[in-house]
Formats: sequence, structure tokens, C-alpha cells
Amino acid sequence: MENKNISLEQLEAFDASFAAQRANRVAMNAVTNNGLLASAIQRGAVENDVHEYSICLKQGDICNQKQSGRCWMFAALNTLRYQVMQKCGLKTFELSQAYLFFWDKLEKSNYFLESILETLEEPTGGRLVSYLLTSPVGDGGQWDMLCNLIEKYGVVPKTAYPESKSSSASREMDATLTEKLREDACILRRLHGEGQTLDALRTRKAEMLNEVYRLLCICLGEPPKTFTFEYRDADDHFHRETGLTPKRFFEKYVGVDLSDYVSLINAPTADKPYGRSYTVRYLGNVKEGRPVRYLNLPIEELKKAAIAQMQDGQPVWFGCDVGKCSERDSGIMDLDIRSLEDLLDTRFTMTKAERLDYGQSLMTHAMVFQGVNLDENGKPNRWRVENSWGKEPGKDGYYLMTDRWFDEYMYQVVVNKKYLTPEQQAAYNAEPIALEPWDPMGSLAMVR
Repeated sequence: MENKNISLEQLEAFDASFAAQRANRVAMNAVTNNGLLASAIQRGAVENDVHEYSICLKQGDICNQKQSGRCWMFAALNTLRYQVMQKCGLKTFELSQAYLFFWDKLEKSNYFLESILETLEEPTGGRLVSYLLTSPVGDGGQWDMLCNLIEKYGVVPKTAYPESKSSSASREMDATLTEKLREDACILRRLHGEGQTLDALRTRKAEMLNEVYRLLCICLGEPPKTFTFEYRDADDHFHRETGLTPKRFFEKYVGVDLSDYVSLINAPTADKPYGRSYTVRYLGNVKEGRPVRYLNLPIEELKKAAIAQMQDGQPVWFGCDVGKCSERDSGIMDLDIRSLEDLLDTRFTMTKAERLDYGQSLMTHAMVFQGVNLDENGKPNRWRVENSWGKEPGKDGYYLMTDRWFDEYMYQVVVNKKYLTPEQQAAYNAEPIALEPWDPMGSLAMVR
């Protein structure tokens, strides 16, 4: 006879099993008073994780994304600001994240509406359309999406387009914009059902985008077409340049060829062989821009490339699952930071591949490597991480990542292609395998 229900006999057995172990009551008292994660902190891990590194870059003050999911923008602009600091003799400098935030929202709105037009024959309740409607214009993003924005709109100093309430705390604006775009999707699909042509729908789409632009200007302010750049260098000399456009500023003061940088991922799942390039369907922002593209490699190859770039004095953008085995206040990312297994008398045994396959892990947050500690054999044992959550968490805003944590929860690094072998470059440039939109490698960095 099938036993599908929880029986009274089972409950009695569960209760007896719990009561039989004194440690269960000790754990219950600790967790009910202090919380699960706090009760599991291992003092030894906190004591042993030292914020010292054999390679240590120093590239400006810590930034703060505040209550927004713009980590990918902050991380990318933190890797680029170094060029401005070097050219202008600045101790610190900040590019405007709000400026790219504005254009990202507008471009994502267009990308979403175009995706709706491309899927008019799909059922509204089908997986694809349902997925598109889940988050039409969230804060998150990927490296290639950032490159698209910069190549089209340039960058500006933070002084030329400062933060607003809606850029620093984006939830209200996002909710309003999401409602409007879902309504727009409903209208476009209804008009299609009434027999209107695709040209007529795109005319209506242009009207919708005008509404989006107005909403963004009201929430974020009008983005500058030209601006004046003023600063004092390290020798206290004053400089001023007027009439700069955002694209001209990028060309003159940043001067990085973004096409030289490639995304390497580590996805050890059976469906993604190493040495192949991948893209993700319906993932992007600028419709005419470059698609998201990754090269899947073993984890040691990601480490090798990241170390090589830092040895040359350049920081490294990366994406990881920041919430796993990490402690926000101390800024420690260590598999041993907590001992939930001992506290709960259980075991967590999934591999990295299994966590990806079963929805237990994916890339959630983007940060910047600003250093690494190499042991006497030249092997990394801990990594210096520049976060964008202000100076309070970690050590003055910097996090420490152990190398074992890197193995398990690191998913992506962006490096100059010169650090790849010719074979790896060829694999990256090969026709990519298209992944479904809901694939874990299609996740966006957006942790607040």
C-alpha cells in the first residue's frame, strides 16, 4: 500500500529522534535566538582570512550602488575609470552609473517590445512569452550589454550626470516601468490579433518608447548631450575642457577598445562542453548591438587569465553567486565561513554542475578583482574583491574570496583576449551555441 502522507507514527518517530540528541536542543536554542546563518559562523574562518595580497591594485575609492541592481555597471565602470585616473593624474574618480542606467532602461524597453513582436504567434501562457514578461526591464545586466551602451552612448563623469533618488533606489521606477511595458505587450499582441500589420505595430511601439523616455527623464533627469569636464590633478593643476560629448569623452579619456575584452565562463554541466562559445536567446539590451557571448573553460583557465591581467596592472570584472558561503559584514567569501552541516547535523553534497542544473546556484552579482595572493608555488589562495556596496561591509568595502570559493561559485571573468591561447580565441569567435533564455548562464548580475 502506498504511503503518500505524513502519518502520526512518523511524527512520533521524528519527535523521538529529535529529543534523543542533546545537540539538537542546543542548536535550536542558538538558532531561535540568533538566526540560522549567524549561529553557524565559524570563528576560525574569520580569524584565518587575512586581507593581504602579493598582487594588490589600488584604483580609487569604493563606490556604492545603494538600493539598485546596478552592480554590473559599477563593476565595469570601476575597471574603466583607472584609465581616466592615469591620464588625468587623479587619486580617485567616478564615472556616472546613472547615465548608462538611463540608456539601459530605454534600450531594454525597446529590446523587450521587439521580443514581443518576434513572438506574436507564441501563446501568451507559453514558457517563452511568460519568461519575457517576468522581468521586462530589470536592473541587472551582463558585460556585453554594458559594452553596447558605451559604444552607442559613451560615458560621462559622475559630476555631469549625478545620482537621483530613482537611480539610487530603483524599485519604484522599475515597478512602474514594468507595469507600463507589460501593458504595452498586451496592446501589441491584441492589435496583432485584430489583424494590424507589423509596420503598424512598430509605429505604435515608437509611441510607447516615447512614453518610456518621458518616464525616464522624469525619474532620472535628462542625460547630457555635451558637458564641461573640470578637475585638479595630483599636482593641484586645474584643468577644464568644454563642449565634450559622452562619446568623445570615452575616446579621449578612457580610450579602451572594448572589442578586445571577452567573457569566460565556467559552467561544468553536461550540456555545455568546454572549449565552445555560447550565447543566450532573447538576452540583451541594444537591439543592434553585440549579442552576449561566452567561452566556457575549466575553472583553472579563468584563474590563469585573471591573474595575468592583474599582473599587468589591470583589474578584472567578474560574476559570481555572492550570497553563497559568504558573510556580508566581514566581507569574507569562504566555504568554511559557516558550518551549517555541523549545526543541523546534515550534509550538502551537490556538485557545482548539479547546483546549476537544479536551480541552487547561478551568477547573481558582479564585482572587480583588485588583487590576488599567490603562494610560494605561484598558486592563488585568496582574491581581493572590490565591491560596490559602500565602505561599511568587508575591509573598507573590499571583500576576501578564498580560492576554494572561487572554484565553487565563480562563473564568469572578463579579460583581454590577449591572455587567451590562439585556440581559445578561435573557439570564442566560432559560431556560438544558442542557449534558452531560462538557462542559468542567462542570469543577470543584479544583487542590491
